Amino acid sequence: MQKRFPLFPIFFFVGINLLILSLSRLGLSLWQAERISAVNGWLPLFLQGVRIDVVSLCYLFGVPALLTVLLYHHNALGKLWQGILRGWLTLASVFIVFMELATPAFIETYDFRPNRLFIEYLIYPKEVFTMLWNGHFVAVVLASVLTLLSAWIYWKLAGWAVKDLRSMSWKWRPIVALGVIAVAFIGARSSFAHRGVNPAMVAFSSDPLVNSLVLNSGYSVLYAVQQLKDEDKSSEQYGKMDTEEMLRIVKASRQRPEEDYISAEIPTLTRNVASYQGKPKNIVIVLEESLGAQFIGTLGGKPLSPAFDKLAQEGWLFENLYATGTRSVRGIEAVTAGFTPTPARSTVKLTKSQNGFFTIAELLRRQGYHTSFIYGGEKHFDNMASYFYGNGFQEIIDEKAYQNPKFSATWGVSDEDLFDKAHETFTQLAKQDKPFFSLVFSSSNHDPFEFPDGKIALFEQPKQTRNNAAKYADYAIGYFFDLAKKSNYWQDTIFLIIADHDSRVAGDSLVPIKHFHIPALLLGEHITPVEITV
Repeated sequence: MQKRFPLFPIFFFVGINLLILSLSRLGLSLWQAERISAVNGWLPLFLQGVRIDVVSLCYLFGVPALLTVLLYHHNALGKLWQGILRGWLTLASVFIVFMELATPAFIETYDFRPNRLFIEYLIYPKEVFTMLWNGHFVAVVLASVLTLLSAWIYWKLAGWAVKDLRSMSWKWRPIVALGVIAVAFIGARSSFAHRGVNPAMVAFSSDPLVNSLVLNSGYSVLYAVQQLKDEDKSSEQYGKMDTEEMLRIVKASRQRPEEDYISAEIPTLTRNVASYQGKPKNIVIVLEESLGAQFIGTLGGKPLSPAFDKLAQEGWLFENLYATGTRSVRGIEAVTAGFTPTPARSTVKLTKSQNGFFTIAELLRRQGYHTSFIYGGEKHFDNMASYFYGNGFQEIIDEKAYQNPKFSATWGVSDEDLFDKAHETFTQLAKQDKPFFSLVFSSSNHDPFEFPDGKIALFEQPKQTRNNAAKYADYAIGYFFDLAKKSNYWQDTIFLIIADHDSRVAGDSLVPIKHFHIPALLLGEHITPVEITV
């Protein structure tokens, strides 16, 4: 039997994976055909898709190709490399298959191929696995079975491919090695310009999903890993400015006299004399998970919010408010710190904002307020505990503090349990005659949308849907305010109900503004109803 060229296993597996990636893209494209046709995207999608696939395969198989040229010989080292190469070919190929199998469910939820969110969720395997098991059982089982099956098939194919290779003459090895380096380098860069190819270079439409289909999911995730690694350099995207110059510009824009600035530690902090000079008011922010305007009837959304709609007639309703992002951590940094999003991760997760970072809790703590964060899930999720403890929150109440909750789900106890605990906490604090500030963060309106039976008339079937969960979240808001209005803290407290973000940001717009629209409502004993439309 004639022996094969040493690079045969590489060529063979590149071909197989190129076929798999193309078939996956074809299947995803047929699923999303309407959106692709709307942007005349069929030709650029597949041309640029093959380009990205070649880039990915050059990265995955360039190194083993080079090492095969340099190391494979009919000796002990060559035999060892054969085993390593077989494992490399198998693992790289299984990774590609797994990522493509995970893609449909991810797109269904986030309207995008797996990206940095896919990586960030891997940090919390308990919550994520439970969510997938309860909400995407069929997809999880199918993907697991197919991944295991592909691993067995690839292992067998790799074993066959690395057999019967002929040894290359030593005089040809340097020449072939240089050729492999050149092909892998050019293929991986896919450009002779200053910068190699990246997702922005192959984007061609205003529809983010269509642009993501150009990529393959393995490339998308590994690119996200690279971005996370370079996060500390994200400030380089901005121009340079001296701190004193920046503060001068900010202060000038505010048109306040210099004597109004009262803190060297917080240089933009000013003295603002309130028109109300009575007993300090308690402040409670109810941060609602994923409760976008699309679920709020009074904002033109679906008829899922009778409780909120009724409360909207009693306070200041902000009709034209928009979220700063699509994740809870973006909502947290916006609501607690007034911080706008950056190219890096949310400040909730960044190292240098874990203490000494301005939040409303820190400001009020300095004014003698008791400050707390009340949550139905685990406080470590998304690094919330570190961020809150380091920036003015004196007490955190999380899932472990709930004794015999009425209902427990993937992301923690139900919203009713959450509000029971908040009501209990506020009642005790009110007895101490000390003002308090609290951030109360709900979690029931989150995939897999688990909530107690018999609480609402279901909007649709089956029970565990986004719309039904939103309706339950609204029910729980009404439940809480029924308690609060009869409490010892109601008359001394100002409440803000606000969403962290919409449930999902989908659509064919580059920035689908309507999916950033969120409700906000200020309530209190002496607050006069107003609709704020600006």
